[in-house]
Amino acid sequence: MKFEGTQNYVATDDLRMAVNAAITLQRPLLIKGEPGTGKTMLAEEVAQGLGLKLLRWHIKSTTKAQQGLYEYDAVSRLRDSQLGDEKVHDIANYIRKGMLWQAFESDEQVVLLIDEIDKADIEFPNDLLVELDKMEFSVYETGERIQAKQRPIIIITSNNEKELPDAFLRRCFFHYISFPDKATMQQIVEVHYPDIHQELVREALEIFFQVREVQSLKKKPSTSELIDWLKLLLADKISLEVLQNPDNTQAVPPLYGALLKNEQDLHMLQRLAFMARREQR
Repeated sequence: MKFEGTQNYVATDDLRMAVNAAITLQRPLLIKGEPGTGKTMLAEEVAQGLGLKLLRWHIKSTTKAQQGLYEYDAVSRLRDSQLGDEKVHDIANYIRKGMLWQAFESDEQVVLLIDEIDKADIEFPNDLLVELDKMEFSVYETGERIQAKQRPIIIITSNNEKELPDAFLRRCFFHYISFPDKATMQQIVEVHYPDIHQELVREALEIFFQVREVQSLKKKPSTSELIDWLKLLLADKISLEVLQNPDNTQAVPPLYGALLKNEQDLHMLQRLAFMARREQR
């Protein structure tokens, strides 16, 4: 079983090699990279490319590792006992299976996405060490031991908001998605807009990378934001001539709201335009 990429996702040789190495080693694949570089989409495309079902576990700041295994609904059981419901005698009726449990009990291999693991508490990765390593866990309330029928392909994403524990990192195969260069970015654009005018793409990419090169930007525009910007350029029928405006005092690109996400970066580009106007006097 090898991942070769899909028609909807431009995967570099290094990325395909990382996915296949993690599958061979039967270890979770830890993916890092700038927001908007396709980390989450990778899991979707791996599942599609290998013909497997995808389970998504989106992590929040309040998410606990136990929720990935199961949750015991003691409140519902207490309420049912007060109402005299017969199902109260079977505690299994109040066990809610988490994503790891669902992945473990699947008869066929699945792809499990643990998305943005760095959003959770620092202890979250450590609380999953045994489960991810041994592929099993115990249900305290029922005494069951849950073991994976088929070892899932686990893809874990991180935006580097927190440092992950060394013990957790040792159990993963790591890959960093570097920001695409212009050639790779053009391939990505062609996947989304196969019939787009090539000169418009080249000019848009030139502006996009110029904005990313501006020093001290609080948030550099990402791949997904470039795709949104191109969609707006096409929808509003922005001409190539507008993008090719030779006036370097126009530092803010049209429809900049798709690329710039805070007022500090907007003011930065406006200051550059002001300085360019002064130099031309």
